[in-house]
Formats: sequence, structure tokens, C-alpha cells
Amino acid sequence: MAINVLVVDQQRTFADALAARLEDEDDMDVMGAVHVKGPRPSLIAGKPVEVMVLDGDLPGDAANRLCEKFCGGNEPVRVIALSFSSEPKRIIGAIRAGAAAWVRKDESLEHLLRVIRGVARGETWLPASETGNVMRLLLGAGEQHRESERLLATLTTRERAVLACLAEGAAHRDVVAKQLHLSVNTVRTHVQNLMAKLGVHSVLEAVALTRDSAGWLGGDHGIAS
Repeated sequence: MAINVLVVDQQRTFADALAARLEDEDDMDVMGAVHVKGPRPSLIAGKPVEVMVLDGDLPGDAANRLCEKFCGGNEPVRVIALSFSSEPKRIIGAIRAGAAAWVRKDESLEHLLRVIRGVARGETWLPASETGNVMRLLLGAGEQHRESERLLATLTTRERAVLACLAEGAAHRDVVAKQLHLSVNTVRTHVQNLMAKLGVHSVLEAVALTRDSAGWLGGDHGIAS
């Protein structure tokens, strides 16, 4: 099935041109090209959008506010932030707002197409050149590492199992549910609970904590319903 994509940018010409090019792809269905310079809570009301290609350079915190709005709904949208910048603190802001990917505007169209398809499958993506800096800022060192260990230790067995599946690359909650023999709703509840305990705003942040804490799982994580 085609990926339903919405393009949101402060430059009308850019939004229209990108939307037209994405529409040429057989596996993409562009729901619209929106020209916007600030938060628009009703931006995609009634439209079944899966992936939003969002201008990460919107004034102020408009891009992050849009991310929070559409990534946290009953039918969350996978957001790709497009920006001329790759400054780690800005990337972290987008991640914490719920964005699944950050892509520079000077990257090739072919690269953006790969990211859109990956994000639609549940993947996340960060610029390779900045991944290390982003993770270091997210996780910190020393005291932050010890705090990560302490937070992970508060998770229940099932929460740890769910997080382990996510850390190992399970892209969707239904995949985790199948692996652990749980319902999708149960997995959703575990994800919400473990994120609250860890004090993070996205699954990517939660997974980053596990990568900073080698051996945190302590054995097999398979469980039965």
C-alpha cells in the first residue's frame, strides 16, 4: 500500500515542489503540501497521514510543537524534520518532541525517499555525522550513566522485555506484541509506563538509555501472556 505523506514547510514553493516529486513515486500518496509558519492544531484533521515531512526550521518552537501534537495523538504521525542545520541540540529537541528522523535539506532526494520509506516501517534516523554527539548529549556521562542504570532498574520484567525488543530493532508495537505473546494494547501500556519511569519523551530516548547500559537486561527477555 502507498505511504500517505504530508509536506509542511514555511516556503510554499519548496513545499509544492517536494510534494510534486514525492507524488511521482509509486509507493507514495501525497495528501497535501501545507504552507505554514507556526503551529496549526487542525493541520491534518480528517486526513489519514502516516508520514509528515516537516520544516524543522519553522520560527521559534513551532516545529517541535507540531511534532508533539501529531506524534502524541490516537493515530500518531511519523514525523521527519527537514532542516538546513544538523546542530545536535536542535536534533534532540525534535526527538523529544516525537520526531522519528532528522534530515538535512541539502541531502539528496534519493536519501529523503529512503528515510520516508524507513520511517513508514517504524524506523528512526539521525545524521550519521551527528549521531555520536546527539547520543552523548542525550545520555551525558558519569553521573548521568549511573542515573540511567538506576532508572532502568525500576522497570518491571515485562517493561524490560518490551524495551529489549525495541532496542533490538522491533519497529512496531504489533511486532513486539507477537514476539512477547501480548496484545497490542498491553504493549502500548507497557511502552507508556516505561517511558514515564525513565523520564523520556520518545522510544528513541529509551533505547538510547539501554545502549548506554551494557548488560542491563540480564538474560532472556521472552515472556508469555
